[in-house]
Amino acid sequence: MKIKNINVLPRLIKDIFLSDKKKFILAVLCVLFSGVGVVIAPFMLQNIIDGVITPAIKDPTFEWLPLLISNILILISCYVVALIGSFSYTQLTTMLGNNFMRKTRNRMFSHMQDLPIKYFDTHTHGDIMSTYTNDIDSIRQFAANSLPVMFNSLFISIVCFTMMLFYSVWLALIGVFGVVIMFFVTKYIGGTSSKNYIKQQATIGKIEGVIEENMNGLKVIKSFCHEDASIKQFEGINKELFEVSTTANKFGNILMPILGNIGNILYILIAIIGGILISFNVMNVRLIGIEESISAGILVAFLPMIRQLSYNISEVANQVNSIALALGGSKRIYELLDEKVEEDNGYVKLVKAKYDENHNIVEVDYNSKDFDLWAWKHPHSATNSVTYQKLEGDIRMFGVDFSYDNKNIVLHDITLYAYPGQKVAFVGATGAGKTTITNLLNRFYDIADGKIRYDGININKICKKDLRRSIGMVLQDTSLFSGTVMDNIKYGKQDATDEEAIAAAKLANAHDFITRLPQGYNTYLTNDGINLSQGQRQLLSIARCALANCPVMILDEATSSIDTRTERLVSDGMDNLMKGHTVFVIAHRLSTIQNSDVIMVLDHGRIIERGSHEELIAKKGVYYQLYTGAFELE
Repeated sequence: MKIKNINVLPRLIKDIFLSDKKKFILAVLCVLFSGVGVVIAPFMLQNIIDGVITPAIKDPTFEWLPLLISNILILISCYVVALIGSFSYTQLTTMLGNNFMRKTRNRMFSHMQDLPIKYFDTHTHGDIMSTYTNDIDSIRQFAANSLPVMFNSLFISIVCFTMMLFYSVWLALIGVFGVVIMFFVTKYIGGTSSKNYIKQQATIGKIEGVIEENMNGLKVIKSFCHEDASIKQFEGINKELFEVSTTANKFGNILMPILGNIGNILYILIAIIGGILISFNVMNVRLIGIEESISAGILVAFLPMIRQLSYNISEVANQVNSIALALGGSKRIYELLDEKVEEDNGYVKLVKAKYDENHNIVEVDYNSKDFDLWAWKHPHSATNSVTYQKLEGDIRMFGVDFSYDNKNIVLHDITLYAYPGQKVAFVGATGAGKTTITNLLNRFYDIADGKIRYDGININKICKKDLRRSIGMVLQDTSLFSGTVMDNIKYGKQDATDEEAIAAAKLANAHDFITRLPQGYNTYLTNDGINLSQGQRQLLSIARCALANCPVMILDEATSSIDTRTERLVSDGMDNLMKGHTVFVIAHRLSTIQNSDVIMVLDHGRIIERGSHEELIAKKGVYYQLYTGAFELE
């Protein structure tokens, strides 16, 4: 979902406000207090000149000292209030920015957990990571620095302009002329700079994606001597970053000097024209009326106001780049937050249950340890009743078609039956659709046509979390997380005891190598278990699945990374693991699937052969050719 930058700013300010309303309001009040000194100073200067100094010059008997002291004390008091206000709002906005950053990261991460797999297939991981770092930090700087400066400058500018009209409309019109020039300069230079800062933010995400990709594939890069090509690719994107950054900073760095000089020229122009108006006793037009001429006190009070006005406009212009970065970062963050979450219209839930005295299935508390079985809780709105179906692992697909992009059909008319306890194997060339079938069982993607039934229930009616809780997976690419070996085994069943985890490890024949690790089951794993061999990592993945003890298991090239000796050690454990479970196996090593109840040969998304190992060998078809080596899988 694309979002225009123009729509982002109000939403961003609203979200910052909602993140901590009290601090936001208090910060705004402190910003206003910080401008008190600027607002009061011109009044005090005019009072001192026109109300103290001028009368004292005209009348030597005039008691000027008490008035001078009182005006100076008022001025000092106002500046003290402004100082306290400035100190307070800087502290408050810093806390506000960090608090908003924390809440936004939590919100993004929580939302990311609910996004469909398709989102991560179409976005580089490095680019997503950039939203958590660069984009969030740009918003923090906006909330802590740019936002209070904008409020403060806007408040002071409005007050200054109002006071300028109060003192002299003629001089105020000159100020307006200068402000208009500053506005157009800011629009051109600042706009060009902002566009390139937004491009810079996007390019940083792109370059982080390349770095993340190269780090993950470092062994492949070195194996194929692809270093030079990788360097060339990186240098190309880095050059793009250099160009947009240079342009952004070039325009950004010249903006303030230009505006500062315009402000100086405006200051001199006001002083000259004001002096001329005083010299020729030109009638002074004010909001409160018309005077015979402009006084020296008015001109002296007007000069710091025009200086303050030009300074505030320059300050706002100076925040253009920071605001642009925040808007660019906010756009990317809101695009992530506005991504549609994975739809789940299921209403059938997986519950713990037991048999009553009449052998009927009744639900028990989910946290209870005393239960006999897992069951599907199926509410029926038509009859306002609830039925329970024992979780057995009966999987059936009827005429299933599927496409990843809604254009090219990947699976054609897939029909299969996997009865509870059966072992079903898929064989076929790369891209034949083997893994796609297992992805549909988990509803990582939804089918285009046909039906999939799980224990007689259409899987579209089953809540996705409950569906996935009943299916264990061992993938070719293992994923281990930062934590101990024990933590990783318990990943699929967090309430499991250590004894249950150790039993699962023994079942997968992982116990022996674990006990030889420096701290055994308490050995800490980092960086996806880089300190373990590929086979050991796979054994932990199998142990994790064994502990979950799901009625349906998917083994997608589960033994492809295990050497022949380790495979023999695992085979007995795998057989024990699969007993009583419905198992879907994808394997290129045909020796690992000979004992399958049914083997299905896929070709271009269609099932072209099915049967047991012996039946398919007897047919002397595609499977026979694969098995005997007449031709090999791609």
